[in-house]
Amino acid sequence: MNSLIALYNRITSSFADLSLLILRFTLAYGFYEPALKKLTHFNDIVMWFEHSLHLPFPYLNAVMATGAESLGVIALVLGLKTRFFALPLMVTMLVAIFVVHFKNGFAASANGFEIPFYYFIMLSVLLTHGAGKFSIDGKD
Repeated sequence: MNSLIALYNRITSSFADLSLLILRFTLAYGFYEPALKKLTHFNDIVMWFEHSLHLPFPYLNAVMATGAESLGVIALVLGLKTRFFALPLMVTMLVAIFVVHFKNGFAASANGFEIPFYYFIMLSVLLTHGAGKFSIDGKD
């Protein structure tokens, strides 16, 4: 029985780096469209931050969110400084959760905080485990 458990552990642990690659690509795909929207309609994003969300320093917040998401997509795909880029993306998700989605409840179907919450959890895995060996970062 112990040999079966050891074999199972060896097989499943060999897929850890592949799981991190899939996680990075999934997050990059999820951030791509919002990043592109922020880049192509930046002034609209600033106005939305200021007039609808009532965020302080709307221009600065729009720059930070656009930068985090745009650079984050590239970094996630390449596995470049993944732990570093996970943190600003996590902050962006916390802002999205509490400023935009929380009032709508949890369900994604009701524009709730479900999706940004899942992204936050996935980013926390990358923050704690790194990009994996299929990345520019290597194992880190």
